[in-house]
Amino acid sequence: MLHAAAARIRRIRWAMLAPTGRRASGRQERMTPPLAPLHDPRIRSFASDNFAAAHPEVLEAVGVANGGHLGSYGADPYTERLRELTTELFGEGATVWPLFNGTGANVVALQSMLPPWGSVITAATSHMHTDENGAPARVAGITLLTVDAPDAKLTPELIDRQAWGRGDQHRAQPLAVSVTQSTELGTAYTADGLRAVVEHAHGLGMLVHLDGARLANAAAAAGVPLAALSSDLGVDAISLGGTKNGLLGAEAVVLLGEAGRAGAPYVRKMDMQLASKMRFVSAQLLALLEPAEAPLWQRNAAHANAMARRLRAGLEAVDGVRFTVPTEANAVFAALPPGAAERARERFAFYDWPGGAGEVRLMCSWDTEPGDVDELVAAVSSAV
Repeated sequence: MLHAAAARIRRIRWAMLAPTGRRASGRQERMTPPLAPLHDPRIRSFASDNFAAAHPEVLEAVGVANGGHLGSYGADPYTERLRELTTELFGEGATVWPLFNGTGANVVALQSMLPPWGSVITAATSHMHTDENGAPARVAGITLLTVDAPDAKLTPELIDRQAWGRGDQHRAQPLAVSVTQSTELGTAYTADGLRAVVEHAHGLGMLVHLDGARLANAAAAAGVPLAALSSDLGVDAISLGGTKNGLLGAEAVVLLGEAGRAGAPYVRKMDMQLASKMRFVSAQLLALLEPAEAPLWQRNAAHANAMARRLRAGLEAVDGVRFTVPTEANAVFAALPPGAAERARERFAFYDWPGGAGEVRLMCSWDTEPGDVDELVAAVSSAV
């Protein structure tokens, strides 16, 4: 009786979906017009690289992965190819765990690698400390041991300020160091600087996690592969960014050794970062990372960096504008004269920065155009 009733319900539902006057063909036809745009695509912003659109090649990759039925939760050829590609890019032993967002990537990576009593040394300006609403502590139970770093970059000496209390049952054990590349202030570690951090941390028995939400920008600025600023230097785990570099919504954790590998599949599920239709997440990452003469990650990041350099050069010619940190990736931090930011924001969105009076952050994206930069410079100049 129950099976018969269920069958009748399915027939009724399908009859409601089928075009009037014709039998259902086995494929639902469009019954409503396509969604009309709810925004003005001409609007540009310097608030965040998260504001940018998804790259057409990424949308095309999602379309290629669409259609038909494939295995769920990573049992699909796109995720399998991503696993192969990860070892090609980062070396044998590298494993990849696709997921949805950067906060999830940081939490999954650290929770996979550390016991509940472990803590992480990181810069006080790091994204996981300032912009993740306590997620490492709330979700993973991990204590962050922060260090003031003027340029947002850790050094062996700065690490030593918190690398104490090993074996003390009263202190959360410092078992990992987390660096951000490029940093929240737009600065970038050199290979030598990052190697010094990794070797020092390993010498103290600590693992090293790299928050690589903008690793592509740092690598593009240095003119090197992604591995040259991560796995080649001995980093143990990477939160590999994509959304800030043209993806629709995809990030990944890359584990570069045995640390964390056993726990990663369980932690990803517990932390609600396991995609059922993972092929669409993996397809985006493939579009970004597939080797080519100029892979998409490199093209997108290099363009964003170039626009930041153009923006800084333009603002340098404006009286009263001063710069608070070097421009080494796709961010420009500048202090504008009183009132200038408010007037310039009538044309472009961007954020004030809590570092001081008049300081703002101006982010360039893969789709920032030279005309956008020149208009912003003109707006600031006019406001001044």
